Amino acid sequence: MRGAWLRSAAIAVCAATPVAAGTLQGKVVVVEKGGRPAKDLAETVVWVDGPKAPVRPSGATVTMTRKAFVPRVSVVTVGSTVEFPNQDSIFHNVFSVSGPNRFDLDLYKKPKSASKAFEHPGVVRIYCNIHPQMSGFVLVLDSPFWARVGADGRFTIPDVPAGSWIVKAWHERSGEGEQPVRVPEAGVVSVAVTLDASSFKRAPHKNKFGQDYKVGERY
Repeated sequence: MRGAWLRSAAIAVCAATPVAAGTLQGKVVVVEKGGRPAKDLAETVVWVDGPKAPVRPSGATVTMTRKAFVPRVSVVTVGSTVEFPNQDSIFHNVFSVSGPNRFDLDLYKKPKSASKAFEHPGVVRIYCNIHPQMSGFVLVLDSPFWARVGADGRFTIPDVPAGSWIVKAWHERSGEGEQPVRVPEAGVVSVAVTLDASSFKRAPHKNKFGQDYKVGERY
């Protein structure tokens, strides 16, 4: 009995012991052609890769309105479900061919909605099979430690477990970049991440069949 009591007490003490964690602060710079820093950084996402921590699914909504996805960039964790309501009185067909997160919600219009659960981490590019001007992104993360940067590129991620990790950042025109960081057991650590978008060229995408869009809209 005494041995069992001691084990239970040890478990209780460990459970009550707070995890050593620090605050991660930093700034992301996106470099455009000619070495110019980008000005539109609000859709940049930063996360910490490495800490073993439970990831709780969270819902999100991407609305189709005025032939656009709003918001253009969404962030969810693995296992989350994203709703895609159509607020237009015309048909849309949301789809993606992004690896294991590929999906096709077929045709529907206002007031209908459809959803997709994302089970794999990665960048999901979303399009409409009817309107080629419609494009957006869903970032599916397997880390609970993430943030959107401010308009000035700055961000703060609190309660990051102490240790040596990789800070990753993503922007539509640069893709993903990373920077190592050592998070202290308490206090604040700063990190800077530079993303290279100097070679970005916007190119037309294919429809869900891998073909060019037809000229003109049917809906």
